Parts: sequence; C-alpha cells; structure tokens
Amino acid sequence: MKDYFYLQFVMTNRKIKEAGINPLLGFVLSFVAFVLLSEYIFQKTEFAKYLVILTCLSLQFKLSEKNRTDFLLSTFGDNIKKKIRIFENVIVSIPFVAVLIYKNAFIEATLLLVIAIIIASFSFYTNFNFSIPTPFSKRPFEFSVGFRKTFFIFPVAYILTVIAINMGNLNLGIFSMMLIFLTSFSYFAKPEQEYYVWVHAETPKTFLKNKISTATKNASLLVVPILIILLIFYPIEFELILLFFLIGLLFLWTIILAKYSAYPGEMNLPEGMLIAFSIYFPPLLLAILPFFYNKSIKKLNVFLNDKN
Repeated sequence: MKDYFYLQFVMTNRKIKEAGINPLLGFVLSFVAFVLLSEYIFQKTEFAKYLVILTCLSLQFKLSEKNRTDFLLSTFGDNIKKKIRIFENVIVSIPFVAVLIYKNAFIEATLLLVIAIIIASFSFYTNFNFSIPTPFSKRPFEFSVGFRKTFFIFPVAYILTVIAINMGNLNLGIFSMMLIFLTSFSYFAKPEQEYYVWVHAETPKTFLKNKISTATKNASLLVVPILIILLIFYPIEFELILLFFLIGLLFLWTIILAKYSAYPGEMNLPEGMLIAFSIYFPPLLLAILPFFYNKSIKKLNVFLNDKN
C-alpha cells in the first residue's frame, strides 16, 4: 500500500514538472488557489458548504469507478484495496473538511468524512447500457456524451430553482443556474483523440468559433429555463441575474480555449491556476481569453489547415 501511494505522489510530481513548474511551487499555488476560491464561495452564497460537500463527493465517486476499483482488487487483494480506498477518500476529504471546520460547519464536516469512508466500500459504474435521449446532436460530441453521464444533475438544478422561488431566495436560484454551467464545464475536461480534430476541414479559427458557438447554444438551452424563471420572479435583480449568466458563458469559453491551448495533452496546472484565480477575480477573464485563444491557434495548427 505504501508503494502505491508513493507511486501516485511521483506521478503527480511528474505531471507538474511536465507543466514547467517546480512541484513544491505547484502544491503551494494549488493550496493558495483552493483557499482563495473557498473564501470567495463562502462570501458569495449561503449554500457554499453544500457546494463544498458536492465537489468533494464528486471527486470520491470518480475514485470509486468500477474499472478502477477492479484493478485495485486484482492487484492488491480485497483487504488492501479497502484500505487504499478509505485512505484515498480521507486524503481527498481533508482540505474540504478543514474548510468546513474553519467555517464552523462541524456537522457537515463530520458528515462528509463519514460519507467518504462509506463510499470507499462501494464501486460505481460511470457508463450505462442504455441510451438516454438528449436535446443535442451527435456532432460535436461533448454535450451529447456529457449530458448522458450527468443527466441526474439537471432535475436537481431545476428543483432547486423551484425551491428558490418558493423560499424567496435568489442566491439559491443563481446557484442552481451556475450548477448547470459547472456541469457543462466538465464536458470539456478531457481532450478527444487527435483524429476527431484532424477530421474537421477548417482552419483553427473556424474550429474554435464553431466549438464556442455550439457550446454557447447548448449550455444556454439548459440554463434558459432557470434564467427565465429568475427574471420573471426577480425582475428588480435582472442585472445581477444576467451578469451571472454572462460570467457563466465567459467561463465556458475559457474552459474550451484552455482545453485546446494544451492539446493534445490534458489541461494541466498552469491552465487550472489561471482559471482558479479568474474565479476569484472574474475581470481577469478578459486577459485570459485572448491568451488561451492565441495558444490554442498554435496548438491546432498542427492538426488543422493553417490557412486564413
């Protein structure tokens, strides 16, 4: 078990080095970004503690993916696998539990730690054998594939919107809208195979324009029901509501450009740090967007027609 965690540590350091950052500096910057982002969330919404719990649990569900736990079982045996999974979940929980304790959410912190240990005993399938219909076309693939994997989040977001209206809580309504945006961001986390970029007979600029245009249309389709309801019931706050909608779109564009700025590799620490700091200070997006755009053009020129 000790060798397994040492290997994970070495692999993490290697990824940070490949990003051109000293591992120690990378860990420090990640810690600072996590603290700043947590403080920002708690300042902006009273439901921050639930967002912290949801984020932590989503990471633990990924660690409990069936193929992964089967690999641990076949490699280490049942007893060691259980210990590894518990230890992994506890490690992942520590920063989130620390934030909740710092914010005096002791019950939530305890509950999160207990759930983390319980989840470690289970495995979850991330793929289903049946096809869930989506309102999106197959091309491009991000939203049609992503929607099927996260379909359960959308009823939750819409129900939260109804609760927000009944309780007269605009913050909860805005949170439900941003929850859908956050879910949409996850669709662009992983790079597709090079063939699925190369097959497009278009320039990098046109490719990015189409990606952003389609993502904007699809994300708006999911968010607009909440947006309209909030505008109807909170007409006085229309500027604030539209501002959050615009910020959601800006972050969606940023995620897409960040993805292709690192292509064909995955988004790494530098991209993640810039996005994290822009969450704390959204006007930073105005500088990050052109930076990621120019970098994406250079990366995509290798795979697409570079003629203007």
